[in-house]
Amino acid sequence: MCGRYKLTLKWREIVKLYNLTRWPPEGDEDRPRYNIAPTEQVPVITSANGERTLELMRWGLIPFWAKDAKISYSTTNAMAETVATKPAFRDAWKAGRRCLIVTDGFYEWRKSDKQPFCIALGNKQPMMMAGLWETWRPKGSEPVRSCTIITTEPNSIIAPLHNRMPVILGEEDWPEWLGEEPSADPASLLKPFPSERLTMWPVSKAVGNVKNQGAEIAEPIQLA
Repeated sequence: MCGRYKLTLKWREIVKLYNLTRWPPEGDEDRPRYNIAPTEQVPVITSANGERTLELMRWGLIPFWAKDAKISYSTTNAMAETVATKPAFRDAWKAGRRCLIVTDGFYEWRKSDKQPFCIALGNKQPMMMAGLWETWRPKGSEPVRSCTIITTEPNSIIAPLHNRMPVILGEEDWPEWLGEEPSADPASLLKPFPSERLTMWPVSKAVGNVKNQGAEIAEPIQLA
């Protein structure tokens, strides 16, 4: 699964790196974030009419038919095996509302001793997690855009920690995933990312408390 991650890039850096055409206005969210948690607003890349846009969405997908936003606590992740059929996600999947969720590292806890690790690309560059997005229109309120991170079976580096990992997409797969190129089967992209392209290191258990937001929680520690 993926329940916490970090993103230390500024929006303008993301825009420059990926040649995006639109992005959120400057504000309090445009800062390094070391402990992003479910239900928070997160930067997401979508594509329409040949333009890629960076926008903020609530992490935890709220299907259009939901009565309230509480469901988003249970929809932060969508399993690749059931994303096309599970009621919370199937409409977004069928409509092709696919997106990329930007991160430069996600956290996972080793089941045996609850020790957290940070997992990143080997070159420490930003990576893109496959996601779905949806628009929810509550009565009497503004529409809410929300997203979920799709997970799959773990690769060999993640397997000792957990039985799931987020779907990470290489740049070569972005156009197909975003619908910029025809895709006979987008589900074929939902597979484990190559282990040799990832690295990981143990971090402080302080990352388990969302109130801890300092850069130190992502730093490597020495294990006894």
